[in-house]
Amino acid sequence: MPRRLISFDWALKRLLRSKANFDVLEGFLSELLKEDIVILEVLDSESNKQQRNGKSNRVDLKVKNQQGEIILIEVQYEREFDYLQRILYAASKAISEHLVEAQAYSKVIKVISVNILYFDLGHGEDYLYHGRTHFTGLHRHDALRLSARQQSLFSKQYPHELFPEYYLLKINQFDDIARDTLDEWIYFLKNEEIKDEFSAKGLKKAREILDILRLSDSERAAYERHAEELHYQASMYESTYVSGKLDGIQQGQLQEKQALARLMKQNGEPIEKIAQYTQLSMKDIVAL
Repeated sequence: MPRRLISFDWALKRLLRSKANFDVLEGFLSELLKEDIVILEVLDSESNKQQRNGKSNRVDLKVKNQQGEIILIEVQYEREFDYLQRILYAASKAISEHLVEAQAYSKVIKVISVNILYFDLGHGEDYLYHGRTHFTGLHRHDALRLSARQQSLFSKQYPHELFPEYYLLKINQFDDIARDTLDEWIYFLKNEEIKDEFSAKGLKKAREILDILRLSDSERAAYERHAEELHYQASMYESTYVSGKLDGIQQGQLQEKQALARLMKQNGEPIEKIAQYTQLSMKDIVAL
């Protein structure tokens, strides 16, 4: 039976900020971005500090890679209807934070936003989405490219390589079939298990350092409390959602009865008959 492993969000809070464990994050990012990623440092922010120390269903981490790009990694459990706007704001904020006053706009930093989601965001059948900015001709439908001078200056060919990029990993929609090495990572993110045959970058080290049996008694107790808190938050959300849905159904049924009662009143039907058909009180019918 495979050993239980620490969840990725807990690892982000406690273990993966250490330089000794960078190769786990580097492996995950290399598989996702399809290039060899080297992490130079973890960049702290007020958001990092709050999420690391507080009870929250969101954990985030900001790192800088060997190309000087900023990668924002976030794990989110609870549904947020304005989540897309929030990650846009986070990317924009990271850009502004790293542009020193009086620097030219050419120094704007590249930001990659990686979002590991345990709720269904938007409407789509896939479990992995990639978003970036493209400029397409409205008449000739050609893709805008950078000029030769811009390509020389920025070492890029297209504007989207300068703009923020976004990755959305909808973990709960993954079907548990690992078709490639990135899927092996997603399997771990969903099931907190790494199979013996998995070969994705970083997973071997992850299996070593994320083993629950390696935790001290106090760390294990803290992790169990963290897991219980996530279950509690999920239950609270589900209860609120179900309650709100039932309230909405009841309100809709009442409005339908009131609409029928109004129509019957307009047609001159007696109050007693309207009450019989709609199950509304005669007092409520008169008040309509």
